[in-house]
Amino acid sequence: MNLWIKNGHILDPAGNRDEIGDLCVENGKIVESDRFSHFVKDGSCSDSVTVIDAAGKYVMPGFLDLHVHLREPGFEYKETIRTGTEAMAKGGFTAVCPMPNTQPVIDSPEMIRKILEIAERDSKIHVYPVGAVTKGQSGKEKTDIAGMVLAGAKAISEDGKSVMDAGVYREAMRDAAKAGIPVLAHCEDKNMVGRGAMNAGKRAEELGIEGITNSVEDVIAARDILLAKETGVRLHLCHCSTEDSVRMVREARADGLAVSGEVCPHHFSLTEDDIPGDDANYKMNPPLRSKRDVETLRRGLSEGVMEAISTDHAPHGEEEKKKSIAQAPFGIVGSETAYALAVTCLVKEGYLTPMQLVERMSTGPCRILGVPGGSLAVGMPADIVIADMDSEYTIDKNLFVSKGKNTPFHGTKVCGRIYYTIVDGKIVYQF
Repeated sequence: MNLWIKNGHILDPAGNRDEIGDLCVENGKIVESDRFSHFVKDGSCSDSVTVIDAAGKYVMPGFLDLHVHLREPGFEYKETIRTGTEAMAKGGFTAVCPMPNTQPVIDSPEMIRKILEIAERDSKIHVYPVGAVTKGQSGKEKTDIAGMVLAGAKAISEDGKSVMDAGVYREAMRDAAKAGIPVLAHCEDKNMVGRGAMNAGKRAEELGIEGITNSVEDVIAARDILLAKETGVRLHLCHCSTEDSVRMVREARADGLAVSGEVCPHHFSLTEDDIPGDDANYKMNPPLRSKRDVETLRRGLSEGVMEAISTDHAPHGEEEKKKSIAQAPFGIVGSETAYALAVTCLVKEGYLTPMQLVERMSTGPCRILGVPGGSLAVGMPADIVIADMDSEYTIDKNLFVSKGKNTPFHGTKVCGRIYYTIVDGKIVYQF
């Protein structure tokens, strides 16, 4: 498919391009605009070119989500690679990193190949598998990291839990450093969690629910940064939720360490005070924190300390989320609401410029993972999203493509709509 995207407001952080213009796509690549002159005759295009009028909309490199749970294999009733990636495409994501906590766990070259085979069949966006750090995510024996990388893994993670044995984790980090891939770290000291189900604070006391303190996250974040300093691995801290996580990432970067961090939309848009009652759609791990934490997370994104916005998309069955906060599983869906929440809570509130938003959702994540994308330069793959930042609407979970409807944002008024998602020059979503 050849595409002529006309009159759009092009935002390309990689090329420092912020201007009204055209973008041309031929054979899945971005090309010089004058290459399309042979398609125009008597002022009109030939049938071999699809023209998209992007006037009044932003044209941006497609988003990359570093942190999602597609649930397949093993939990297909919650989500599949097909439904999950369709939801991602609707949200403007052209690439996604599925976490390995499936059943069986994605902990071997064979499992990496299986995920890629399913993705080749069922996904219209890029799928970058993440392998587990330890076999079966048991925390005891590290996986064949070099073998998984050869099979196509782009990172390793024990997401859903932390590797509590620092010795095992250090050896895995050394393997990842040798293989040239990042470690995506879930920072949670499981020995400190107990039966905690939401942030330890006044709201938890009011609801009679055991809390999770900031130190549960911060202790492991500090440990992992020290291990990264020793091993030289690129470390990415997932779903950061505390003010001290931001501080530690800032200090690590100032020391020259290859450390980055991400913030999820629910963590920069909601606080513990927004939990209306015993509603498990507000239960996620790490939990919604204090106003002070949220403000620090927003400032961290604004200052570029936190380089990525990721969703931690975690679909669950309806019956599972009908349970109390104390009993229900952690996690909410996020692929179809992330962009609008970022526009509404960060751009409209003055924390990010439109260009910075693209940097946090596209260019930064691609840089962290070390994959193509995040750029609209000539010769780059035509992974593109076309959206606005002014359309107002109300989030309706019943319109989600994802199997998961577990969201605290149902009924929330937001700004920003995705109109087109394009992968390798092919339109994979259109509003």
